[in-house]
Amino acid sequence: MTATVAPAPPAVTRPTLGYGTNGLADHPLDAALDVVQRTGYGAVALTLGHPHLDPFADGWRVRAHRLREDLDRRGLRVVVETGGRYVLDPFRKHRPNLLDGGDAERRVAFLVRAIEIADILDAECVSLWSGTLPDGVDEALAWDRLAPRMSRVVAAARLHGVRLGVEPEPGMLVETVADALRLRGDLGDPPEFGITVDLGHCVVVEPGGVAGALRAAGDLLVNVQVDDMRPEAHEHLELGDGVLDLDLAFRTLAELGYAGVAAVELPRHSHAGPRCAAESFARLHEVMEGIR
Repeated sequence: MTATVAPAPPAVTRPTLGYGTNGLADHPLDAALDVVQRTGYGAVALTLGHPHLDPFADGWRVRAHRLREDLDRRGLRVVVETGGRYVLDPFRKHRPNLLDGGDAERRVAFLVRAIEIADILDAECVSLWSGTLPDGVDEALAWDRLAPRMSRVVAAARLHGVRLGVEPEPGMLVETVADALRLRGDLGDPPEFGITVDLGHCVVVEPGGVAGALRAAGDLLVNVQVDDMRPEAHEHLELGDGVLDLDLAFRTLAELGYAGVAAVELPRHSHAGPRCAAESFARLHEVMEGIR
């Protein structure tokens, strides 16, 4: 009699681990990519602006093509991040944003340029956020401003075949995944509109916590940012320094079959970038190996 062999359990889908260049701001871009690659990551989250890739500098297109070749040689996936602090105004952090007055056009132009760069890089997505309310602007007016401006960003994404990852941010108009879904609905649920979830943010603002936020994003999830936080403050912390249930987060990603990029985002830790990259990778590798 031939023994019956039980079928092997299905392989667990895992994200590709990455590291954000905003946590390596003291390194030139090629050196930052060396750190990412040699540490063991398979992806990089590229923040446009100083010091790595100026989206408005002369020769930006040529530099983007060269970067594409470099990323291909290194075997690194890439997402494009647009959260550089002083990209558009040297005196005002993250301004203008999509909720501001007439100078919001500069933010739209920046996001369109980010989409053009993402197209060249064959990036997984362009991650972006709504912005905080300007002085004297209430939520109703802010929503009225946001939808038509985002519709132009969506149109550019459609033209270039690029996905968008709208990121809910604590303190911004689009603060939770539910807010991002509302915006997507206001725009007619365009397929280009995906969602970025920052795991640390879930500790601060998501009523359903990290598992609830990831499940609410569901198959719209196109980008994951990894950091720890405490409920009382929007401050990116090294893994283990906050209260994020990292194991639950990655079990939920496995449950969803998420195979995109999950990149560590520690924008205030460039002074210890190589150490943070190595320790984060070790912790995340441990977490993912524990998921069967």
